[in-house]
Amino acid sequence: MGQIKTDKAWHGIKQTTMAAAMDPDAAPINVKLPAAWGQQAADALTAILPHQSSIDLAAAAESWIEPIAARARTAGLDVEIGNGLYQLLAQRRGSPSANIWRNRAAGRPGFVFNLCAFLDDGYGFDIAGLGHAVRLAVTALTLGAPAEHRLSIGFTDLHLFLTRFGVTYDSQDARDLAVTLTAYIGAQADIASATLLARGAAPGYPIANATLPAATVALPELLVAAQSAQAEALSAGTRRHETLLGFTAEPALEALLGAETLNFAPALSPVTAEGSLCLWARQKLAAQGLSTEAALVQLLGGADLFAPPRLGAHAAMHDALALLVAQMPARPAAPMLARKKVTREMLPARRSGYTQKVAVGGHKLFLSTGEYTNGRLGEIFIALHKEGSAFRGLMDAFAIAVSLGLQHGVNLEDYVEAFTFTRFGPAGTVEGDPAVPAATSMLDYVFRNLAVNYLGQTNLAPALVESADEVGEGAAERAPLLPFDLPAAAPRERRKSFKLVS
Repeated sequence: MGQIKTDKAWHGIKQTTMAAAMDPDAAPINVKLPAAWGQQAADALTAILPHQSSIDLAAAAESWIEPIAARARTAGLDVEIGNGLYQLLAQRRGSPSANIWRNRAAGRPGFVFNLCAFLDDGYGFDIAGLGHAVRLAVTALTLGAPAEHRLSIGFTDLHLFLTRFGVTYDSQDARDLAVTLTAYIGAQADIASATLLARGAAPGYPIANATLPAATVALPELLVAAQSAQAEALSAGTRRHETLLGFTAEPALEALLGAETLNFAPALSPVTAEGSLCLWARQKLAAQGLSTEAALVQLLGGADLFAPPRLGAHAAMHDALALLVAQMPARPAAPMLARKKVTREMLPARRSGYTQKVAVGGHKLFLSTGEYTNGRLGEIFIALHKEGSAFRGLMDAFAIAVSLGLQHGVNLEDYVEAFTFTRFGPAGTVEGDPAVPAATSMLDYVFRNLAVNYLGQTNLAPALVESADEVGEGAAERAPLLPFDLPAAAPRERRKSFKLVS
C-alpha cells in the first residue's frame, strides 16, 4: 500500500489559516487547520508543537501517523490503521499525547478521547465506534512506542457528556455512568493489548476484572457492552501492557479536540472566556426547553439555572474512577467550609467613651474606649508611648482583635475571664487608677479596668505581684497541700545584699 494522502483524509473539511501562539507573550505563527475548530484549537496546536515557524495540522498529523502505519504494514497488522487515525483526528474524536505528535518514543504515551464526538445529533452514543477507537489507539501507541509497557488511555469533557444525557454531575447516576464508561474503555484496551501479546511482543500481565455498577440509568446499553467486553478480555487472560488507563496532564490536547472541561472535572462557569454561553450551558437550557430569552427572564427573576456542583463533587468523581485508572491527576483538595455569615454591629460615627492614663510598674499606658449609644463597650485602644515598636504593634493588633470581637457579639465577660491574671512584664503597682491598685501585666490592668467600668465588677481577686527577690511563690508554695502533709524545708531565700568574697 502506498503512502497515505493527507488531502484524502481531510477531504470536504474547510481549512483556514490564523495567527496563534501558545501564550500571550509568545510571537504568533501561522496555523492551518479546519475553520470550525477555532482559535483555541490553533493556540493548543502551537503548545503541542512548540518552536515551529508555521504549522499545518494535516501535515503535522501525517508526520506521526505515517510512521505508525508503515510499522503496521511491516508487522502485518491492520493496513487501514493510518486512515483510522486520520478519521479520529479529523472528527475530533481522539488525539495521541504530545510525545507522539513530536515523534518521541520516550515517556508514557497516551490517547485522549472526546466523548461528545461519539454522539450523533439525536444524542445516540456510538458505543461500538468508541470501542474500535480504543483498540486502534492501543495498537497505534504500541507501534509508536514499542518499548513502553504503560499507556494512558483516557477521555475528556465528561461534564458536557453527562449534561447531554440529563445527568447531574453531582449525583450517583453520574458516577455510575463514568465508572461504566471507564470500565468499557479499559476492557476494550485489554482486548487490544492481549491481541498484541499473542504475537509474542512482550511478557504478559494478568487482566483483572473491574467492578461494574448494578445499573446505569442513562445508558443501560453501555453497561451491557461493558459486561460483554470484560468477558472477552478475561477470556484472553493476559495482556502486553502493565497499565492502560490514565489521564494525561496535557490540557492542550483536550483543547485541540474542542473540550470545555478537562478530563472528568466539573464545569464551574456557564460562560466562556469570550463571553458566550458554554456548550454545556446551552445543552442544559435545551434539555429544559428554554430559549436564551426565556432563560434570561428566569435568571432576572432569581432562578439559579446554572448552579455549580456542590463542594466535594469533583473529589467524589475522582475517588470513583481511581479504582479503575492507574494514572490519575492529583485528588482535588478538600473543599473549604463555607464562611459562616456573621453580623457586625457598627459603632456610631460620633461615640462616647473615656481615656485612662496610668503607669503599670512604671510604664505608661493609655486606655481609650468607644461606646454604643446605649453605653455598651464597642472598641478599645491601647497606646504605649515608650515601649519597643514590636510590643506596640502587637498591642495595637490585640486591641483591634478585641474590638472586632465585641462588635460581633462576644461578651466582655469572656474577655475579662480570659485575660485577667495574665503574668508578664511590665507588672506591679498601678499609678493613676484608684480602682485598680496593682496588675500582673498590662493586659491584666486593661481588663480589670473594663470590668470595673462596664461590668461593675469590683470584687475581682487582687493582683499578687511577685517580687524579684523571691523564689517561686515563697510561703504560699511551702504551705501543706493536705492536712496530713508536713511542710517541706524552706528553700534558701536570695540574699538581699552583696557579700564581698576575697
